[in-house]
Amino acid sequence: MPFGAAQPTAPYLDALVAYGFRGSGRFHVPGHKGGPGADPGLRSALGDRALALDIPQDIHGVDLGEAPTAYQRAEGLAADAYGAARTWFLTNGATQGNHALCLALAPLGTKVVAQRNSHASLVDGLVLSGGQPVFVAPAYDGTLGMAHGITPEDLRAMLEANPDARAVFMVSPTYYGMVADVAGCAEVAHAFGAALVVDQSWGPHFGFHPDLPAGALQLGADAALTSVHKMAGSLTQSAMLHVGHSGWVKTETVDRMLRLLRTTSPSSLLLASLDATRRQLAVHGEALIHETLAAIHRTRKKLSGVDGLRVVGPEQVGRPGVTDWDPLRIVLDVTGLGRTGYEVSEALRSAYDVQPELATQATLVLICGIAEDPQALERVAGDIDETAKRIMQPGTTRPVIAPPASRTQQTVVSPREAFLGAAEVVAAADAVGRISCESIAGYPPGIPALLPGEEITAEIVEYLHELVATGARLHGASDPDFATVNVLVR
Repeated sequence: MPFGAAQPTAPYLDALVAYGFRGSGRFHVPGHKGGPGADPGLRSALGDRALALDIPQDIHGVDLGEAPTAYQRAEGLAADAYGAARTWFLTNGATQGNHALCLALAPLGTKVVAQRNSHASLVDGLVLSGGQPVFVAPAYDGTLGMAHGITPEDLRAMLEANPDARAVFMVSPTYYGMVADVAGCAEVAHAFGAALVVDQSWGPHFGFHPDLPAGALQLGADAALTSVHKMAGSLTQSAMLHVGHSGWVKTETVDRMLRLLRTTSPSSLLLASLDATRRQLAVHGEALIHETLAAIHRTRKKLSGVDGLRVVGPEQVGRPGVTDWDPLRIVLDVTGLGRTGYEVSEALRSAYDVQPELATQATLVLICGIAEDPQALERVAGDIDETAKRIMQPGTTRPVIAPPASRTQQTVVSPREAFLGAAEVVAAADAVGRISCESIAGYPPGIPALLPGEEITAEIVEYLHELVATGARLHGASDPDFATVNVLVR
């Protein structure tokens, strides 16, 4: 059905508002009945208008009634805006989408290729589905500890070694806003009979302004995930899953898997925020992003003049794993300050109540939304300038700890077998030669050092201990200090 001319509408949001404020007799859940039954503190914090719109599914005129319902029209408009054959609204983030795509494309025993620094939810999805992954390492910037995208050449080598792989899962853009060669990877994947799935969680705004990278579907991906809440205006925990027109990913299969995973009580507030944000992106996104880009350009220019700082961005394009970049990310190389990113972040927080998105040993990352406040950007540039002057010390930051060469090792047993198998906790020093039941990634660099089903080596144990010593965070570790680890019972 054609939706293009209807982009200025928000059918789900409009239907929700119509029901929420017309005074219907609410003899259904939730128990707060649109506000009166809620705690006074909650009513004061959220307001009765928000509570009035908190309704269950299966309300006539919203998601029940003559097809297409308001909800179906909303998802159809999103598909049109993103160039998809089918789009689903998700209320458990892109995590839910990764789980569904693993179930759809990597059922029990099916081999797939996955980018080594994929989101943890992809590994979790393979635990659920029983798929058998082989991992391709991303390109890596050893100076700043930044993992980039995978390259078509590395993907081709992996598929030549594993021609029975049925799908490829890759990430673009990265946390740092670096965009991989999606078009090249799509060509390679399809040549080997594999579907290409792109985790575009950090790029829900791609394709809505000429100065931004194109969306993954436009570059040949067969499915893509967008965490709309990350960079656009929807509420936290809301996301979208898009399947393209290629036919490599069957919409009916994905739909069936999502029915298995989704709650029977989805948040109407999250769904409405997705509908409204799609409208904002489609109708006003280019203008809003244009103004934001102008403000970011001024901010980057000011920060580039701060002693000890280097603003990272377009100069990365052309390096392995990087074909484009997202200017809505402000990435700062702080090594010239003689301080770590952790220390700069803490100084900003304690002095100015500034909360960066990410701090690593060598970098600081600020995330800008599609409609960032220019005054806030100007202010944070001044805050960073003053902080740099105050905490700068002679020398440079300690070199980033390089990930072990064994980061490309493959699984000994499947993630499902390792994660769900009998586990025991042992001292990390005694875990060498054992099979990990955990997924552990150090930030930096964010590349998983251990995944469920992989053998623990002495090199990996030493690497993770070094990361902890520098102040890095171990994502996914049951023991943040890595004194102990869960391993498969022999």
